[in-house]
Amino acid sequence: MSLVAFSKLYDSFAAAVADIPDGATLLLGGAPPNGRSPGLLPALAASGVRDLTCVCDFSGWPSAAGINPLLCAGQIARIIAPDPIPQSGDDTILRCAASGLTELELLPRAALAERLRAAGAGIGGIFVPAAAGTRFAAGKETRNIAGVPCVLESPLYADFAFLRARRADTLGNLVYQGPQRGWNPVMATAARVTIAEVDHIGEPGTIDPELVITPGIFVNRLVQAHQARRSD
Repeated sequence: MSLVAFSKLYDSFAAAVADIPDGATLLLGGAPPNGRSPGLLPALAASGVRDLTCVCDFSGWPSAAGINPLLCAGQIARIIAPDPIPQSGDDTILRCAASGLTELELLPRAALAERLRAAGAGIGGIFVPAAAGTRFAAGKETRNIAGVPCVLESPLYADFAFLRARRADTLGNLVYQGPQRGWNPVMATAARVTIAEVDHIGEPGTIDPELVITPGIFVNRLVQAHQARRSD
């Protein structure tokens, strides 16, 4: 019996996002200066996919340029974010929400983190104090735990996640640099299919296991970043 080699490495951004369907929920990890996925987002916009739900924390992004083409083309139906205003003050997201083009759901940053963590860990829900006593608790179960009011948050599962990493091996083990470590690790575990855009991709054994932050079992696809050559 012959063995068929399996590779997670895709030769183009377009190929990596080709099967993302209309109505998909997408996690966008990362933060500047090299945390976003500058190749994956344009490829997604070019695919013409519509009715997307995008989950991201824009507070550290210098601009929303990566998703603005998707927004302006009406491809994003809903955005879930703790902060919809990029660092530059770009208000494209707010204008799209005000015009009814895109639905905007705001939630505390701690609630987003715990909802993603619960999805990745297979937890049915988790009580967090972040939203207690605020409008974000409306319609949700609240309990007093150890004297602290807490709100029940449900897991936030996604169909796809876009990550940005500094290094990877072909098995999908990821090493982040700087702010890349922010949302990427928890988002990797919460998505059915995780796609990582990586600066340097090497063969198995080229990364010290002690440096791996996201194990390859959580990563389904790898794409070489534009600005770096593939290195073994």
